[in-house]
Amino acid sequence: MTEIRYTAGDTECIGYLAQPKGDGPHPVVMVAPAFAGLGDFVKEKADWLATLGYIGFAVDYYGNGRLASDMDEASAMMQALNNDRPSLRARMLAALVTARALPNADPTRIAAIGFCMGGKAVLDLARSGATLSGVIGFHGVFDAPPEGSETMNTSVLLLHGWDDPLATPQQAVDLAAELTAHCDDWQMLAFGNTGHSFTNPAAQDHATHMAYDQRANDRAFAAMLAFLKERFAQS
Repeated sequence: MTEIRYTAGDTECIGYLAQPKGDGPHPVVMVAPAFAGLGDFVKEKADWLATLGYIGFAVDYYGNGRLASDMDEASAMMQALNNDRPSLRARMLAALVTARALPNADPTRIAAIGFCMGGKAVLDLARSGATLSGVIGFHGVFDAPPEGSETMNTSVLLLHGWDDPLATPQQAVDLAAELTAHCDDWQMLAFGNTGHSFTNPAAQDHATHMAYDQRANDRAFAAMLAFLKERFAQS
């Protein structure tokens, strides 16, 4: 478990790397954080992925290792990057290049998962036309960038709370139309009576549908593991 530095244009990014046991080559799972930046939640996910035999690579899409100190700062950071989708795409592409060159990595077996804003980040990676084994979004945000989408050279799995206030049913339908137009292999698993942040035990705002849901969490990660097993076997 170690810090890893890489660059996207003139921006230094500071990620987090968890290596599995053994010499490899190992598949890589990139992990894009929620809107506060690269904190303990995604680092723990990278560590967990390493126990499963994957290289866990938590990525830094804000640059310079920025981590918000409170919700207001996180919202401001997210809004700034939402207004600069080319930079988000460029930083995710730089992370993918870095993932392919990691020690003990199998460059032909790389997937990316993301949570909340990270779900948007990995979708934008798919929208860039980058080639990788798979992209998985957990309670992601669905709006397409102004420049639209290239043909997606990856498989996509979306794990979605149907009552998510940040990704409404109409936005889910709109994303399905976008994926049908640009992606040959996509899936969306929607969990009823489930909102945003359903994988985060710290999220407990049930009144606004921003709360952890253990049943949806467990089902989502089971779906992720099955997807990774399938996609890496075919890569």
